[in-house]
Amino acid sequence: MSNEYIDTNIQAGLDWFSANNWNPFQFQKKAWHKYLTGYSGLINAPTGFGKTYSLIIPILIEALTDTSKSKKGLRAIWIAPIRALTKEIQISCQRAIEGLDLDWRVEVRSGDTSTAQRKKQLSDPPEILITTPESLHIIIASKGYAQYFKSLNAVVVDEWHELMGSKRGVQMELAISRLRGIRQALKVWGISATIENIDQASEILLGPGFDKNKKVIIKSNIKKHISVETILPDEIEKYPWTGHMGLKLLERVIPIINKSQSTILFTNTRAQCEIWYHKLLEVDPTLAGNLAMHHGSLSKEIREWVEDALHEGRIKAVVSTSSLDLGVDFRPVDSIVQIGSPKGVSRFVQRAGRSGHRPLAVSKIYFVPTHSLEIIEGGALRTAIARGIQEPRIPFIRSYDVLIQYLMTLAVSDGFEEEMIFNEVKNTFCFASIERKEWEQILDFLVTGGSSLSAYNEYQKVIVDNKIFRVVDRKIARKHRMSIGTIVGSSSINVAFVNGRRLGSIEEYFVSSMSPGDVFWFAGQTLEYIRIKDMTVQVRKSKKKKARVHSWMGGRVPLSSTLSQLIREKLNNYTHNIIEEVELDVLTPLLDQQAEQSHLPNEHEFLIEYFSSKEGCHVLFYPFEGRYVHEGMGALLAQRISERYNITFTIAMNDYGFELLSDQDVNLSVLTHELFSTKNLVLDIQNSLNSIEMARRKFRDIAKISGLIFQGYPGKYKKERHLQSSSSLIFDVFRSYDPDNLLYLQTYDEVMTFQFEESRLRSSLNRIQNQKIIITQPNNFTPFSFPIVVDRLREKLSSERLVDRVKKMIREIKN
Repeated sequence: MSNEYIDTNIQAGLDWFSANNWNPFQFQKKAWHKYLTGYSGLINAPTGFGKTYSLIIPILIEALTDTSKSKKGLRAIWIAPIRALTKEIQISCQRAIEGLDLDWRVEVRSGDTSTAQRKKQLSDPPEILITTPESLHIIIASKGYAQYFKSLNAVVVDEWHELMGSKRGVQMELAISRLRGIRQALKVWGISATIENIDQASEILLGPGFDKNKKVIIKSNIKKHISVETILPDEIEKYPWTGHMGLKLLERVIPIINKSQSTILFTNTRAQCEIWYHKLLEVDPTLAGNLAMHHGSLSKEIREWVEDALHEGRIKAVVSTSSLDLGVDFRPVDSIVQIGSPKGVSRFVQRAGRSGHRPLAVSKIYFVPTHSLEIIEGGALRTAIARGIQEPRIPFIRSYDVLIQYLMTLAVSDGFEEEMIFNEVKNTFCFASIERKEWEQILDFLVTGGSSLSAYNEYQKVIVDNKIFRVVDRKIARKHRMSIGTIVGSSSINVAFVNGRRLGSIEEYFVSSMSPGDVFWFAGQTLEYIRIKDMTVQVRKSKKKKARVHSWMGGRVPLSSTLSQLIREKLNNYTHNIIEEVELDVLTPLLDQQAEQSHLPNEHEFLIEYFSSKEGCHVLFYPFEGRYVHEGMGALLAQRISERYNITFTIAMNDYGFELLSDQDVNLSVLTHELFSTKNLVLDIQNSLNSIEMARRKFRDIAKISGLIFQGYPGKYKKERHLQSSSSLIFDVFRSYDPDNLLYLQTYDEVMTFQFEESRLRSSLNRIQNQKIIITQPNNFTPFSFPIVVDRLREKLSSERLVDRVKKMIREIKN
């Protein structure tokens, strides 16, 4: 197409914008032009500036100029990582379709879509399908899927930054490689609001071999203004502990809700979401009817009601998890409250962007720390935003479990010719380094189960028929289609009233701990457990005041490297009497207490504390590098010290430091720079018992994704302990008899890369090598050590007993 022809057709988009009293931004017009000239690429712009319209408009303009005879069929796939976002995209697409007078349908396919609607979408596809990575793979698992995509012109991956740092991103890489095999002229675009490593993000999305002359990264030059305010307590607790202070500040959050048009309160966990919802109503009953809750375990009906009510301004506030994080446009929302550390700058900015979700509007976010030390993060976050600093996303590479699942998906549909698929797979970022030998090992695994499982028929899933790898067993095909996806978690059971109205789902382990008559909080209600019937927990409302809180399984998110670095910077500033933020100023009592009782390290020092208590001998280390790095460093140091003399440790950690606890005296002479050497780092960590157990737990997820273990049919899910037992057995078989198995090797790679954050761990160890080690011997717990010890006790004690224990510990310190 000539530029003149394209400019003429772009006028339709400009006219529609003008009719809505909008002026397109430069990045939008550039995206329209690049799309219509056949480019693929990535769009990077702040939240609330119309990134959706930067791509939906050229997709529709392309249809207006289409001279082909076939006007029907799927033309564009729009990938959304969360269900709440799909509705928002659908509304925007429908508005543009009507504005440009196109006879197009736009529909959503997700886990909430009915079976009847899915079947209709396959037989009579809409022109635009908004879906998820999992649902896209389910379509590819259908017979004749290539015909379904024959008219496809574009794939748009929304919030690409959110997907590329997970195995769902790998799913998208593989799906795009197959769609390109079907439609060579396919245009692929990503949308992202918050990402640091944008060049790499583009390479992952498009593939390392993509034509450089047909790819583009479009960045807006617009800056979103974000106002950050930390909610501060009247008195600073010198001995802080996680979660304690947050609820104390609840009464200061209520005025924020009352003065705002609409507020979203973000929590980091579903349990915290449930607690804050109940406590807000308890403190201010007038919020009843104006306060709602939103998280991924609630039923579709509840979630959609909350989203609609928020969008229409019918409710005053919503307590939410990350289920409302991304891209959702709730215009009435003018305030955000972040409860507890967001753990990363990008997540904080993303959540802040849910307010002022309009061009040039200010996003207002309040930070509510849950213990005194978290206060410092408010200043660190404000500094990061002012400097324009955000975190990169670390991509997954060589994720063989996802590749095995993908090949099974192809095998249950029309089968695949291995040479053609190998070339497509090798053009993805994730598998660019795969060798022919590894590929053949994967194929052998699909056909025979591999060298260590070949004696078991259940692992022989694929046959080779005239060079086509396919699944012919209907039972195997059914099991696979039900298992497609890379989001792994504990088995869940539906929760419903006796009349059948569904509330959502809770995890099996929590149900197994309850007896009839037990009362718990869920979906914002106090519920009494009656019975389990047909794999559904039947409940009724309860008026009891005390109730259990379901704590969902899953790892805690660690402090990001960016936020960690800024926290260390703030502490160093304090040691040099540079106090520029109110957060540092109010922390003076705590930091001065730390300095008086032990030491407050500057950037050239590394602090180690050693003292004894009734529990044993405590050694505390403070890298301020996030809990994952601390877990790896703790395992490393425990392993290295035990090699020098016979001693065992219990490891505890938080985002600021870690503890090695022993029932023996610790020889302080071993605490030298040599202990922090990066020499033999991987080998020493892998030799630790902690590493093996972590690998065993990680392998369970890999076994689920790769299909080594089956979680069960709907209503007949296998118990979580049985799944763990099955995966542990296979792990031990690989460990003893097949140590070169790709899934086994992948397990340790993931533990090192994502659990222990190896590159970040190395960087931290190298930094400590250049710091002066300061060893202090305080008489008791210090402000820095106290929250680490309490976190360890939290795993052993009930909430009530923990509070009593903490009070006793503080009395002992003060005496």
